[in-house]
Amino acid sequence: MKVVFDSNIFVSALAIPGGAAEQALEAAIEGSFDLVTSRPIISEVLDVLARKFDRDREELSRTALFLSGLGTIVAPRRDIHVLADEPDNRILECALAGDASVIVTGDRAMLELGTWEGIRVITLRDFLGLLAPGSAIHEPRARYKSTRTRKRHVSHQVP
Repeated sequence: MKVVFDSNIFVSALAIPGGAAEQALEAAIEGSFDLVTSRPIISEVLDVLARKFDRDREELSRTALFLSGLGTIVAPRRDIHVLADEPDNRILECALAGDASVIVTGDRAMLELGTWEGIRVITLRDFLGLLAPGSAIHEPRARYKSTRTRKRHVSHQVP
Protein backbone atom coordinates (compact mmCIF):
# COMPACT_ATOMS: atom_id res chain seq x y z
CA MET A 1 0.00 0.00 0.00
CA LYS A 2 1.43 3.38 -1.03
CA VAL A 3 0.57 6.18 1.38
CA VAL A 4 1.05 9.96 1.41
CA PHE A 5 1.03 11.79 4.73
CA ASP A 6 -0.22 15.35 4.77
CA SER A 7 2.32 17.70 6.31
CA ASN A 8 0.12 17.99 9.43
CA ILE A 9 0.72 14.28 10.15
CA PHE A 10 4.50 14.73 9.92
CA VAL A 11 4.43 17.87 12.06
CA SER A 12 2.32 16.18 14.73
CA ALA A 13 4.60 13.13 14.76
CA LEU A 14 7.76 15.21 15.04
CA ALA A 15 6.54 17.90 17.44
CA ILE A 16 4.16 15.98 19.71
CA PRO A 17 5.79 12.74 20.88
CA GLY A 18 3.72 9.76 21.93
CA GLY A 19 0.67 10.48 19.81
CA ALA A 20 -1.11 8.68 17.02
CA ALA A 21 0.89 10.53 14.35
CA GLU A 22 4.14 9.28 15.86
CA GLN A 23 2.69 5.76 15.80
CA ALA A 24 1.95 6.12 12.07
CA LEU A 25 5.46 7.44 11.43
CA GLU A 26 6.95 4.48 13.31
CA ALA A 27 4.89 2.13 11.14
CA ALA A 28 6.46 3.80 8.08
CA ILE A 29 9.93 3.31 9.56
CA GLU A 30 9.13 -0.36 10.18
CA GLY A 31 8.05 -0.81 6.56
CA SER A 32 4.38 -1.55 7.28
CA PHE A 33 3.51 0.40 4.11
CA ASP A 34 5.26 2.35 1.38
CA LEU A 35 5.48 6.04 2.27
CA VAL A 36 5.51 8.47 -0.65
CA THR A 37 6.50 12.11 -0.23
CA SER A 38 7.82 15.05 -2.21
CA ARG A 39 10.18 17.98 -1.74
CA PRO A 40 7.27 20.47 -1.41
CA ILE A 41 5.78 18.40 1.44
CA ILE A 42 9.14 18.18 3.22
CA SER A 43 9.65 21.94 2.76
CA GLU A 44 6.25 22.69 4.26
CA VAL A 45 6.96 20.45 7.25
CA LEU A 46 10.29 22.19 7.85
CA ASP A 47 8.66 25.62 7.51
CA VAL A 48 5.97 24.80 10.07
CA LEU A 49 8.51 23.32 12.50
CA ALA A 50 10.63 26.47 12.21
CA ARG A 51 7.77 28.97 12.54
CA LYS A 52 5.48 27.31 15.04
CA PHE A 53 7.85 25.11 17.04
CA ASP A 54 11.01 27.25 16.96
CA ARG A 55 13.25 24.49 15.60
CA ASP A 56 16.82 25.59 14.90
CA ARG A 57 18.70 25.17 11.64
CA GLU A 58 20.62 22.09 12.75
CA GLU A 59 17.49 20.26 13.88
CA LEU A 60 15.71 21.20 10.65
CA SER A 61 18.64 19.81 8.63
CA ARG A 62 18.48 16.51 10.53
CA THR A 63 14.72 16.40 10.03
CA ALA A 64 15.08 17.03 6.29
CA LEU A 65 17.56 14.16 5.99
CA PHE A 66 15.33 11.88 8.05
CA LEU A 67 12.22 12.62 5.98
CA SER A 68 14.12 12.32 2.70
CA GLY A 69 15.28 8.83 3.59
CA LEU A 70 11.99 7.62 5.00
CA GLY A 71 10.20 6.70 1.81
CA THR A 72 10.03 7.30 -1.90
CA ILE A 73 10.38 10.92 -2.99
CA VAL A 74 8.46 11.77 -6.14
CA ALA A 75 8.62 14.84 -8.33
CA PRO A 76 5.05 15.73 -9.35
CA ARG A 77 4.78 16.77 -12.98
CA ARG A 78 1.19 17.96 -12.94
CA ASP A 79 -0.09 21.06 -11.16
CA ILE A 80 -3.31 20.36 -9.30
CA HIS A 81 -5.77 23.12 -8.33
CA VAL A 82 -8.60 21.27 -6.59
CA LEU A 83 -8.48 22.74 -3.08
CA ALA A 84 -8.45 26.40 -2.01
CA ASP A 85 -5.35 25.95 0.17
CA GLU A 86 -2.44 25.59 -2.26
CA PRO A 87 -0.25 23.45 0.08
CA ASP A 88 -3.10 20.91 0.15
CA ASN A 89 -2.84 20.66 -3.63
CA ARG A 90 0.84 19.67 -3.22
CA ILE A 91 -0.37 16.62 -1.25
CA LEU A 92 -2.72 15.64 -4.08
CA GLU A 93 0.07 16.13 -6.64
CA CYS A 94 2.38 13.88 -4.64
CA ALA A 95 -0.25 11.16 -4.28
CA LEU A 96 -0.99 11.23 -7.99
CA ALA A 97 2.70 11.18 -9.00
CA GLY A 98 3.49 8.42 -6.51
CA ASP A 99 0.54 6.24 -7.50
CA ALA A 100 -0.61 6.26 -3.86
CA SER A 101 -3.74 4.47 -2.75
CA VAL A 102 -4.23 6.51 0.44
CA ILE A 103 -3.72 10.07 1.69
CA VAL A 104 -3.68 10.46 5.48
CA THR A 105 -4.69 13.91 6.74
CA GLY A 106 -6.41 15.88 9.43
CA ASP A 107 -7.40 18.62 6.98
CA ARG A 108 -11.19 18.92 6.77
CA ALA A 109 -11.31 20.26 3.22
CA MET A 110 -9.16 17.41 2.00
CA LEU A 111 -11.14 14.82 3.98
CA GLU A 112 -14.35 16.11 2.33
CA LEU A 113 -12.99 14.80 -0.96
CA GLY A 114 -13.39 11.25 0.39
CA THR A 115 -11.81 9.81 -2.73
CA TRP A 116 -9.96 11.76 -5.38
CA GLU A 117 -8.66 10.24 -8.64
CA GLY A 118 -9.15 6.81 -7.06
CA ILE A 119 -7.07 7.74 -3.98
CA ARG A 120 -8.77 7.38 -0.60
CA VAL A 121 -8.44 10.40 1.71
CA ILE A 122 -8.73 9.26 5.33
CA THR A 123 -8.10 10.38 8.90
CA LEU A 124 -5.14 9.28 10.95
CA ARG A 125 -7.43 7.22 13.18
CA ASP A 126 -8.88 5.37 10.17
CA PHE A 127 -5.38 4.79 8.80
CA LEU A 128 -4.15 3.28 12.06
CA GLY A 129 -7.21 1.03 11.96
CA LEU A 130 -6.12 -0.20 8.54
CA LEU A 131 -2.69 -1.05 9.94
CA ALA A 132 -4.07 -2.97 12.91
CA PRO A 133 -3.39 -6.72 12.95
CA GLY A 134 -6.31 -8.58 11.50
CA SER A 135 -7.45 -5.76 9.23
CA ALA A 136 -8.07 -6.62 5.59
CA ILE A 137 -4.96 -4.91 4.26
CA HIS A 138 -2.53 -5.42 7.14
CA GLU A 139 0.40 -7.45 5.96
CA PRO A 140 3.52 -8.11 8.03
CA ARG A 141 6.48 -6.84 6.07
CA ALA A 142 9.41 -8.38 7.98
CA ARG A 143 10.94 -9.74 4.77
CA TYR A 144 10.43 -6.39 3.02
CA LYS A 145 11.92 -4.52 5.96
CA SER A 146 15.13 -6.54 5.93
CA THR A 147 15.44 -6.06 2.16
CA ARG A 148 15.01 -2.28 2.52
CA THR A 149 17.60 -2.15 5.28
CA ARG A 150 20.07 -4.18 3.24
CA LYS A 151 19.56 -1.98 0.16
CA ARG A 152 20.06 1.19 2.15
CA HIS A 153 23.20 -0.20 3.74
CA VAL A 154 24.67 -1.22 0.40
CA SER A 155 23.90 2.13 -1.21
CA HIS A 156 25.75 3.94 1.56
CA GLN A 157 28.96 1.91 1.36
CA VAL A 158 32.06 3.74 0.30
CA PRO A 159 33.91 1.97 -2.56
